[in-house]
Amino acid sequence: MCALTTLHHPGAVVERISGRHHLLWAGLLLIFLGGCEPTGQNAYPSGPITFIVPSNPGSSTDTASRTLTAVLQDELGQPVNVSNRTGGGGIAGHLALRRAPPDGYTLGAITVEITMMHWTGLTSLEYTNYTPLALVTTNPGAITVRSDAPWQTVNELLAAIKETPGAIMASGSSHGGIWDLCRIEFLEAAGLPESGMPWIPSQGAASALKKLLAGDVNVVTAALTETNALRKTGQVRTLAVMAEQRLPMAPDVQTLKELGIDYVSDGDWMVVAAPEHLPETRAQLLRIALRRAFTRQDFKESMQTAGYQLRYLTGSAVEVFLEDQDNTNGLLMDRAGLTLQ
Repeated sequence: MCALTTLHHPGAVVERISGRHHLLWAGLLLIFLGGCEPTGQNAYPSGPITFIVPSNPGSSTDTASRTLTAVLQDELGQPVNVSNRTGGGGIAGHLALRRAPPDGYTLGAITVEITMMHWTGLTSLEYTNYTPLALVTTNPGAITVRSDAPWQTVNELLAAIKETPGAIMASGSSHGGIWDLCRIEFLEAAGLPESGMPWIPSQGAASALKKLLAGDVNVVTAALTETNALRKTGQVRTLAVMAEQRLPMAPDVQTLKELGIDYVSDGDWMVVAAPEHLPETRAQLLRIALRRAFTRQDFKESMQTAGYQLRYLTGSAVEVFLEDQDNTNGLLMDRAGLTLQ
């Protein structure tokens, strides 16, 4: 059975719905308040939902998506199945979500790449091609070296870069990827040119870490969520994180700001989105479900243990976030000579 507590404000009614089918009742309430959803057996959602992830299984976005969908399906009362669509540095997955019917049965993760790829001419896709529902996590970068590297601190690494410009190589993503941009901004914040620590492109953090362990590169700038397994086994050492505050999964690792380097990055964030033109009644129902999933203790504990920074934005706030990211990344890529002229 489902219990509905009647309150004076309609929005409050939605928040007080409980029981297995609380979101079905929420959907019916939204219809009553002026939506145009079908009722009865066709009420949304009435079947499984596909969640598109534009990266490989095991990536940070994939891990965050699977953690979220595991609780989201409880809130929706229907299976939410992850589908990895890889290729083109994120283009394939973002394009698949863009082309899906805007009916609420295909959702997905849009990532920082959607605010970067169009600046280089790789695709015409932009964040405006989607219905953003909620930002749920950011994934700040970290500066990682091999455990036997001669640098024990970031300042020692910077001193070495100054002494032998170009000799210390870094990797973490493709050329012009988010971790390449983080490298550039980190060096600029430290008063060094980006040429001081050249970039060796890789197919993501996992590939970069293989290069690091093999001695092909000296530094990896990538999310701590992607390097922490090797850190725990003592194969690599993390010198600093690019977060506003120390991360719960690594409280012993200092931030760059603590070390006197004024640089913070949201890194590889994840926004849950639907195709453009999703009906507002369904968008609102999904926002309610995402908010409930986000506030669940099991979700919070899983994400924080894995090293993600939880941050929830929805409505106009997530639209402003995407616009700011697009403008910032476009300017940075232009400074680095990575955009179309």
